[in-house]
Amino acid sequence: MSDFGLYIHWPYCLSKCPYCDFASTKIHGDLEILKGGYLRDIQKAPSGNLTSIYFGGGTPSLMNADFLDFLMNQIHQKWTVVQNAEITMEANPDAIDFEKMKIFKSMGINRLSVGVQSLNEDHLKFLGRQHSVRSAVKCVENAQNTFPKVNMDLIYALPHQNLKGWERELKQALKMGLMHYSLYQLTIEKGTVFYHCGQKTCSDIQARRLYILTDEIMRQAKIPAYEVSNYAHRGFESQHNMLYWTGQDYIGIGPAAAGRVLGYATQNARSVGAWLRQETTKEKLTDAQIQMEHLLMGLRLRQRFYPTQNLNPQAIAQARLRGWLIQTDQGIQPTLQGILMLNQLIQMLA
Repeated sequence: MSDFGLYIHWPYCLSKCPYCDFASTKIHGDLEILKGGYLRDIQKAPSGNLTSIYFGGGTPSLMNADFLDFLMNQIHQKWTVVQNAEITMEANPDAIDFEKMKIFKSMGINRLSVGVQSLNEDHLKFLGRQHSVRSAVKCVENAQNTFPKVNMDLIYALPHQNLKGWERELKQALKMGLMHYSLYQLTIEKGTVFYHCGQKTCSDIQARRLYILTDEIMRQAKIPAYEVSNYAHRGFESQHNMLYWTGQDYIGIGPAAAGRVLGYATQNARSVGAWLRQETTKEKLTDAQIQMEHLLMGLRLRQRFYPTQNLNPQAIAQARLRGWLIQTDQGIQPTLQGILMLNQLIQMLA
């Protein structure tokens, strides 16, 4: 029997952030109509064991207890959820309270990923966030008192953000004593409000400086990067995201959800209306496509070696001369300089 991760996409938020390119819209309409679509996706998915479950979005913490209870019941009817499976829910500080956390924990959620995004009031306003620093800190504290695993998302490399300001903010986050932090640099994606209004990020040089500073601060705090943007104490890495980065299978249900299932790439329609009308599309992946995906994802890992069997030895040697890679009998691993040049490194090796 096959093992899978399960990703469930929730399409709604209280408001749409100007930097967000995920498939999400402001919450509206009758949410009960979603149940039919989720049920169809679950029933048509392959059976097996679930090693992790991830509720993403959107803001899935907006769902009420009855809706989560419905989904969890359907999941347990369809699949065997292995013992100690990590079950993550993404949450925003303005979309969950202490009582709701306790209810969700009783239903099986054992990891909360809190979208704080900034501990600077001006930056929160720039990013279109509706919560305050104070409410975000309180939300994280409540989560720590409820769930065995808690993650905080922060966004940096904002326009005109300086090193001292980010260092102060990151050290404030570290004082909260979490075991996992996701630290993302701001990118402007097509289709976002920021893109349409011509908003720029900080310069590439400043972004590199900020990344190097981040890496240094997190190493000093003994919470090293295990992936380009993710930092954790040993044993607290995201089990679900590790499936993506190590090329394992996962099932995607809900609007816009993608999956990698038994050699097929699956994709659901992006909008809720189209998803409700259309079946999941499936594409058989070639060996070359699978190898390329493994390379793209595998080189993001900071503490694992990538196998070299299908890679050009001359390209590896060139990358090593540039200081972008280290190589051992186990394989290759990007250096910090290699991570800063990751797109070029992947092109070289591919």
